[in-house]
Amino acid sequence: MTTWTIEPEPYDSPAATALWRAYYTEVSDRWYLLHRGHRTDPAELEREIAARPGAELTPPNGRLLIARCDGEPAGSAGVRLLGPRTAELTRVFVHPHLRGRGGAQLLVTAAESAARELGASRLVLDTRSDLTEARALYARLGYTETAPHNTDVYAEHWFRKDLSVADGINSPS
Repeated sequence: MTTWTIEPEPYDSPAATALWRAYYTEVSDRWYLLHRGHRTDPAELEREIAARPGAELTPPNGRLLIARCDGEPAGSAGVRLLGPRTAELTRVFVHPHLRGRGGAQLLVTAAESAARELGASRLVLDTRSDLTEARALYARLGYTETAPHNTDVYAEHWFRKDLSVADGINSPS
């Protein structure tokens, strides 16, 4: 039986750092393989990982959650406030060998709770067309595709979920 736990953790902890590296390597390699026919250049990979350590995922305006499967770091999800009532979901990742065991849904649900705790009533995110598993997960969890909320050059799909509706709370937007 698989046991999942999800807890907030500093973005620069050893587990968070290793998960960020695994996440970024996977999404970067997928993009490069699809568009350029090769994996990410190792030097570029190192520069990009170092340039985006995740400091925005710290309280009071953000949070990084680490999932552990049977005690081992298995995945992550981050939230950060974009405004007083809007948070962004980011860095949703589960190690490939642990996918299909419910960890991603648990991470996203925990991230929604963290966003509420930060004061957000809506959660937004972006993703790419080739990340079909992510898009399916978000749709299954009640996220709806919406207009762009950023100008990220790699973003191709934007999603939103009203957290107050999910709670059955009627709060102003």
